[in-house]
Amino acid sequence: MPKLAANLSLLFPELPFLERFAAAARAGFRAVEYQFPYAHASAAEIGAAARAAGVEVVLHNLPAGDLARGERGIACLPGREAEFREGVERALEYARAAGCRRLNCLAGVAPRDPRHFEVLVENVRYAAARLAPAGIALMLEPLNTRTAPGFFLTGTRQAIELLDAAGASNAFLQYDIFHMQIMEGDLARTLERHLARIGHVQLADVPDRHEPGSGEINFEFLLAHLDRIGYAGWVGCEYNPAGDTVAGLAWAKRYL
Repeated sequence: MPKLAANLSLLFPELPFLERFAAAARAGFRAVEYQFPYAHASAAEIGAAARAAGVEVVLHNLPAGDLARGERGIACLPGREAEFREGVERALEYARAAGCRRLNCLAGVAPRDPRHFEVLVENVRYAAARLAPAGIALMLEPLNTRTAPGFFLTGTRQAIELLDAAGASNAFLQYDIFHMQIMEGDLARTLERHLARIGHVQLADVPDRHEPGSGEINFEFLLAHLDRIGYAGWVGCEYNPAGDTVAGLAWAKRYL
């Protein structure tokens, strides 16, 4: 049975962030994830909210630069290495407070050239080594170029090549079904082929990033396929509800 985690950055948008933990628990989720907790509350407050709701925090992102200016991560950007390392420390503080065991690294918007590849490899290697003593795994997520124009990391093969170059045993692919359906398709076979390298899965339907059943992907088949191939990790529900979050969870009732 797939293990679903509510993405609190997108689900329950009508509620203040700290109240979304309890809302997710009431909806039947045993786990949550979120994108960037840093502006919402302190690390201690977020950890307390998760414990009070009785949910496990399974993932959040490293700081990703200036989102308002269109930055989508800084990990591949030359000259930003010190800022990246500061972000690793801040993310580690939040992860420890919430008991989170996975942190996602966003590469950034940049040309796909050797220099940016080298910087990203070094930053992934550094972050993975820094997180390893705390028992935290580093995720690396490709994004699609339709909703993230110019993003450096856009496909599974490219991400695997980068992980191979970094050589960190606690660094894995974060496979987002929404992004990879847009970029490459062949979801079932790709998940099966790279299962050992995948540390986290996220979902949303295509084309509008709403809940499963709203678009073109056969999620009943795909979630069953994850079970068949032995994926034992969490599946983050990182989608924009088309309407009320709880009403839109009809697709997930069998799994919650």
